[in-house]
Amino acid sequence: MLRFIVLFGFAYFFMKLHATGDISKYINMKYSYLSFSMIFAMGFLSLYQLVKWVKAGNKGQENSHVHHHHHGHLHEQDENTWYKKVFTYGMILIPIVTGIFLPVATLNSTVVKAKGFHFSMIDNDKDQYANHQILRPNSSLYYDQNQYAEMESSDLKKYSKLSHIVLDDNHYFHGLETIYNYPGSFIGKKVTIEGFVYRTKDIKPNQLFVLRFGIIHCIADAGVYGMLVDFPDDMKGLKENTWIEVEGQLDTTYYTPFKENIPYLKVTSYKKINEPKDPYVYRQYN
Repeated sequence: MLRFIVLFGFAYFFMKLHATGDISKYINMKYSYLSFSMIFAMGFLSLYQLVKWVKAGNKGQENSHVHHHHHGHLHEQDENTWYKKVFTYGMILIPIVTGIFLPVATLNSTVVKAKGFHFSMIDNDKDQYANHQILRPNSSLYYDQNQYAEMESSDLKKYSKLSHIVLDDNHYFHGLETIYNYPGSFIGKKVTIEGFVYRTKDIKPNQLFVLRFGIIHCIADAGVYGMLVDFPDDMKGLKENTWIEVEGQLDTTYYTPFKENIPYLKVTSYKKINEPKDPYVYRQYN
Protein backbone atom coordinates (compact mmCIF):
# COMPACT_ATOMS: atom_id res chain seq x y z
CA MET A 1 0.00 0.00 0.00
CA LEU A 2 2.86 2.38 0.82
CA ARG A 3 4.32 1.89 -2.66
CA PHE A 4 0.98 2.86 -4.16
CA ILE A 5 0.83 6.00 -1.99
CA VAL A 6 4.36 7.04 -2.98
CA LEU A 7 3.85 6.46 -6.70
CA PHE A 8 0.43 8.11 -6.74
CA GLY A 9 1.86 11.03 -4.74
CA PHE A 10 4.59 11.63 -7.33
CA ALA A 11 2.06 11.36 -10.17
CA TYR A 12 -0.22 13.90 -8.48
CA PHE A 13 2.73 16.21 -7.72
CA PHE A 14 3.85 16.33 -11.37
CA MET A 15 0.24 16.77 -12.50
CA LYS A 16 -0.20 19.71 -10.08
CA LEU A 17 2.99 21.37 -11.33
CA HIS A 18 1.84 21.20 -14.95
CA ALA A 19 -1.73 22.27 -14.16
CA THR A 20 -0.59 25.36 -12.23
CA GLY A 21 2.34 26.18 -14.51
CA ASP A 22 4.76 25.96 -11.58
CA ILE A 23 6.80 23.37 -13.47
CA SER A 24 8.54 26.30 -15.19
CA LYS A 25 10.05 27.27 -11.81
CA TYR A 26 11.91 23.98 -11.68
CA ILE A 27 13.04 23.17 -15.22
CA ASN A 28 13.66 24.68 -18.63
CA MET A 29 10.35 24.18 -20.44
CA LYS A 30 12.27 22.64 -23.32
CA TYR A 31 12.30 19.50 -21.15
CA SER A 32 8.70 19.72 -19.91
CA TYR A 33 7.70 16.70 -22.01
CA LEU A 34 9.88 14.53 -19.75
CA SER A 35 8.10 15.55 -16.57
CA PHE A 36 4.74 15.36 -18.33
CA SER A 37 5.44 11.77 -19.36
CA MET A 38 6.20 10.98 -15.72
CA ILE A 39 2.55 11.62 -14.86
CA PHE A 40 1.50 8.68 -17.02
CA ALA A 41 4.43 6.48 -15.99
CA MET A 42 3.83 7.05 -12.28
CA GLY A 43 0.07 6.71 -12.76
CA PHE A 44 0.46 3.34 -14.45
CA LEU A 45 2.89 2.07 -11.80
CA SER A 46 0.64 3.24 -8.95
CA LEU A 47 -2.32 1.42 -10.52
CA TYR A 48 -0.18 -1.70 -10.89
CA GLN A 49 0.84 -1.53 -7.23
CA LEU A 50 -2.78 -1.06 -6.15
CA VAL A 51 -3.92 -4.14 -8.08
CA LYS A 52 -0.96 -6.11 -6.73
CA TRP A 53 -1.76 -5.05 -3.15
CA VAL A 54 -5.44 -6.02 -3.49
CA LYS A 55 -4.54 -9.44 -4.93
CA ALA A 56 -1.96 -10.05 -2.21
CA GLY A 57 -4.52 -9.18 0.45
CA ASN A 58 -7.07 -11.65 -0.93
CA LYS A 59 -4.45 -14.37 -1.25
CA GLY A 60 -3.23 -13.72 2.28
CA GLN A 61 -6.70 -14.21 3.71
CA GLU A 62 -7.13 -17.54 1.90
CA ASN A 63 -3.82 -18.94 3.09
CA SER A 64 -3.66 -17.45 6.60
CA HIS A 65 -4.36 -20.80 8.32
CA VAL A 66 -1.47 -22.46 6.46
CA HIS A 67 1.09 -20.04 7.91
CA HIS A 68 -0.35 -19.82 11.39
CA HIS A 69 2.48 -21.88 12.97
CA HIS A 70 5.04 -19.36 11.61
CA HIS A 71 3.34 -16.42 13.28
CA GLY A 72 5.87 -16.00 16.07
CA HIS A 73 8.83 -15.88 13.68
CA LEU A 74 7.12 -13.45 11.31
CA HIS A 75 6.14 -11.16 14.19
CA GLU A 76 9.76 -10.98 15.35
CA GLN A 77 10.89 -10.24 11.77
CA ASP A 78 8.31 -7.44 11.41
CA GLU A 79 9.54 -5.83 14.63
CA ASN A 80 13.06 -5.71 13.19
CA THR A 81 12.03 -4.13 9.87
CA TRP A 82 9.07 -1.83 10.54
CA TYR A 83 11.21 1.12 11.64
CA LYS A 84 13.36 0.74 8.53
CA LYS A 85 10.25 0.99 6.36
CA VAL A 86 9.03 4.03 8.31
CA PHE A 87 12.38 5.78 7.82
CA THR A 88 12.70 4.86 4.12
CA TYR A 89 9.17 5.77 3.10
CA GLY A 90 9.23 8.83 5.35
CA MET A 91 12.26 10.21 3.50
CA ILE A 92 10.52 9.59 0.17
CA LEU A 93 7.22 11.12 1.28
CA ILE A 94 8.74 14.35 2.67
CA PRO A 95 9.46 15.94 -0.77
CA ILE A 96 6.06 14.81 -2.04
CA VAL A 97 4.15 16.32 0.89
CA THR A 98 6.15 19.57 0.93
CA GLY A 99 5.93 19.88 -2.85
CA ILE A 100 2.16 19.47 -2.87
CA PHE A 101 1.23 21.55 0.17
CA LEU A 102 3.91 24.27 0.39
CA PRO A 103 3.96 27.22 -2.05
CA VAL A 104 6.74 27.46 -4.63
CA ALA A 105 9.32 30.07 -3.64
CA THR A 106 10.67 32.42 -6.32
CA LEU A 107 14.40 33.19 -6.39
CA ASN A 108 15.23 36.85 -5.76
CA SER A 109 17.98 39.16 -4.49
CA THR A 110 18.06 37.38 -1.13
CA VAL A 111 19.45 34.30 -2.89
CA VAL A 112 22.04 36.44 -4.71
CA LYS A 113 23.28 37.87 -1.40
CA ALA A 114 23.43 34.42 0.18
CA LYS A 115 25.37 32.75 -2.66
CA GLY A 116 27.53 35.64 -3.79
CA PHE A 117 27.77 37.81 -6.87
CA HIS A 118 30.67 37.19 -9.24
CA PHE A 119 31.88 36.27 -12.68
CA SER A 120 32.46 32.55 -13.08
CA MET A 121 35.45 33.35 -15.26
CA ILE A 122 37.21 34.94 -12.27
CA ASP A 123 36.79 31.74 -10.26
CA ASN A 124 38.43 29.69 -13.04
CA ASP A 125 35.78 27.03 -12.49
CA LYS A 126 35.07 25.10 -15.67
CA ASP A 127 32.46 22.84 -14.12
CA GLN A 128 29.21 23.82 -15.85
CA TYR A 129 27.19 22.47 -12.91
CA ALA A 130 29.19 24.38 -10.28
CA ASN A 131 28.68 27.85 -11.81
CA HIS A 132 25.52 29.48 -10.56
CA GLN A 133 25.71 33.14 -9.65
CA ILE A 134 27.16 34.79 -12.74
CA LEU A 135 26.27 38.18 -14.14
CA ARG A 136 27.39 37.22 -17.60
CA PRO A 137 25.79 34.29 -19.49
CA ASN A 138 28.42 31.86 -20.70
CA SER A 139 27.02 29.04 -22.83
CA SER A 140 30.43 27.99 -24.16
CA LEU A 141 30.34 25.30 -21.46
CA TYR A 142 27.49 23.58 -23.29
CA TYR A 143 28.95 23.53 -26.82
CA ASP A 144 32.11 22.37 -28.46
CA GLN A 145 34.45 25.09 -29.68
CA ASN A 146 33.30 25.08 -33.33
CA GLN A 147 29.61 25.05 -32.46
CA TYR A 148 30.02 27.93 -30.06
CA ALA A 149 32.03 29.96 -32.58
CA GLU A 150 29.26 29.51 -35.18
CA MET A 151 26.60 30.53 -32.68
CA GLU A 152 28.60 33.60 -31.61
CA SER A 153 29.03 34.70 -35.20
CA SER A 154 25.35 34.23 -35.98
CA ASP A 155 24.20 36.13 -32.87
CA LEU A 156 26.66 38.96 -33.48
CA LYS A 157 25.33 39.47 -37.02
CA LYS A 158 21.75 39.35 -35.80
CA TYR A 159 22.01 41.79 -32.91
CA SER A 160 24.57 44.20 -34.36
CA LYS A 161 22.07 45.05 -37.13
CA LEU A 162 19.52 46.26 -34.59
CA SER A 163 19.43 49.89 -33.50
CA HIS A 164 17.25 48.98 -30.49
CA ILE A 165 17.89 45.68 -28.68
CA VAL A 166 15.04 44.50 -26.47
CA LEU A 167 16.20 41.82 -24.05
CA ASP A 168 12.84 40.11 -23.56
CA ASP A 169 12.27 36.45 -22.64
CA ASN A 170 13.22 35.22 -26.12
CA HIS A 171 16.41 37.25 -26.45
CA TYR A 172 17.65 37.57 -22.88
CA PHE A 173 20.28 34.83 -22.94
CA HIS A 174 21.50 35.18 -26.53
CA GLY A 175 21.33 38.98 -26.62
CA LEU A 176 22.96 39.52 -23.24
CA GLU A 177 25.73 37.03 -23.92
CA THR A 178 26.50 38.65 -27.27
CA ILE A 179 26.68 42.10 -25.65
CA TYR A 180 29.07 40.83 -22.98
CA ASN A 181 31.24 39.05 -25.55
CA TYR A 182 31.43 42.03 -27.95
CA PRO A 183 30.62 45.19 -25.95
CA GLY A 184 32.52 47.39 -28.36
CA SER A 185 30.14 46.47 -31.18
CA PHE A 186 27.14 47.79 -29.26
CA ILE A 187 28.39 51.03 -27.69
CA GLY A 188 25.80 53.76 -28.22
CA LYS A 189 22.99 51.37 -29.11
CA LYS A 190 19.65 51.58 -27.37
CA VAL A 191 18.93 48.63 -25.08
CA THR A 192 15.84 47.73 -23.06
CA ILE A 193 16.06 45.29 -20.16
CA GLU A 194 13.78 44.37 -17.27
CA GLY A 195 14.42 42.61 -13.99
CA PHE A 196 14.60 43.05 -10.24
CA VAL A 197 16.77 45.61 -8.47
CA TYR A 198 19.95 44.44 -6.77
CA ARG A 199 22.70 46.48 -5.12
CA THR A 200 26.26 45.80 -4.06
CA LYS A 201 28.31 47.87 -1.63
CA ASP A 202 30.79 48.98 -4.26
CA ILE A 203 28.43 50.84 -6.63
CA LYS A 204 27.43 54.49 -6.58
CA PRO A 205 24.07 55.74 -5.19
CA ASN A 206 22.82 56.33 -8.74
CA GLN A 207 23.74 52.81 -9.88
CA LEU A 208 22.19 49.38 -9.45
CA PHE A 209 21.98 46.02 -11.16
CA VAL A 210 18.91 44.86 -13.07
CA LEU A 211 18.84 41.07 -12.87
CA ARG A 212 16.80 38.00 -13.72
CA PHE A 213 17.33 34.40 -12.77
CA GLY A 214 17.91 32.18 -15.78
CA ILE A 215 17.62 28.43 -16.09
CA ILE A 216 19.82 26.40 -18.43
CA HIS A 217 18.45 22.91 -17.73
CA CYS A 218 16.83 23.00 -14.28
CA ILE A 219 16.67 25.09 -11.11
CA ALA A 220 19.90 23.44 -9.86
CA ASP A 221 21.96 25.31 -12.48
CA ALA A 222 20.05 28.60 -12.20
CA GLY A 223 22.20 31.70 -12.51
CA VAL A 224 21.49 35.40 -12.12
CA TYR A 225 22.04 37.49 -15.25
CA GLY A 226 21.71 41.15 -16.07
CA MET A 227 23.45 44.50 -16.35
CA LEU A 228 24.74 47.41 -14.33
CA VAL A 229 22.61 50.50 -14.98
CA ASP A 230 23.54 54.12 -14.32
CA PHE A 231 20.82 56.70 -13.58
CA PRO A 232 21.17 60.49 -13.82
CA ASP A 233 19.96 60.84 -10.21
CA ASP A 234 20.34 59.12 -6.86
CA MET A 235 18.22 55.93 -6.81
CA LYS A 236 18.52 54.93 -3.14
CA GLY A 237 14.73 55.12 -2.85
CA LEU A 238 14.30 52.22 -5.26
CA LYS A 239 14.13 49.13 -3.05
CA GLU A 240 15.74 45.79 -3.83
CA ASN A 241 13.51 43.18 -5.49
CA THR A 242 11.46 45.95 -7.12
CA TRP A 243 10.89 45.04 -10.76
CA ILE A 244 11.73 47.74 -13.30
CA GLU A 245 12.04 48.14 -17.04
CA VAL A 246 15.03 50.23 -18.08
CA GLU A 247 15.93 51.80 -21.40
CA GLY A 248 19.23 53.44 -22.11
CA GLN A 249 22.38 53.69 -24.19
CA LEU A 250 25.04 51.03 -23.90
CA ASP A 251 28.56 51.86 -22.80
CA THR A 252 31.39 50.10 -20.96
CA THR A 253 33.07 50.73 -17.62
CA TYR A 254 35.82 49.08 -15.59
CA TYR A 255 34.25 47.28 -12.66
CA THR A 256 36.92 46.55 -10.04
CA PRO A 257 35.31 43.54 -8.29
CA PHE A 258 35.08 41.73 -11.65
CA LYS A 259 38.55 42.96 -12.71
CA GLU A 260 37.46 43.82 -16.26
CA ASN A 261 35.38 46.14 -18.40
CA ILE A 262 31.69 45.34 -18.39
CA PRO A 263 28.82 46.77 -20.42
CA TYR A 264 26.38 49.04 -18.62
CA LEU A 265 23.38 51.17 -19.50
CA LYS A 266 23.23 54.94 -19.21
CA VAL A 267 19.55 55.19 -18.36
CA THR A 268 17.32 57.49 -20.40
CA SER A 269 14.01 56.21 -19.02
CA TYR A 270 12.65 53.61 -16.64
CA LYS A 271 9.40 52.47 -15.07
CA LYS A 272 8.31 50.16 -12.30
CA ILE A 273 6.57 46.99 -13.48
CA ASN A 274 4.87 44.03 -11.86
CA GLU A 275 6.83 40.87 -11.39
CA PRO A 276 6.11 38.67 -14.44
CA LYS A 277 3.95 35.60 -14.01
CA ASP A 278 7.08 33.63 -14.88
CA PRO A 279 10.02 35.64 -13.51
CA TYR A 280 12.68 33.30 -14.92
CA VAL A 281 14.23 33.24 -18.37
CA TYR A 282 15.32 30.08 -20.14
CA ARG A 283 18.18 29.22 -22.41
CA GLN A 284 16.93 28.89 -25.99
CA TYR A 285 18.96 26.42 -28.03
CA ASN A 286 19.73 26.98 -31.70
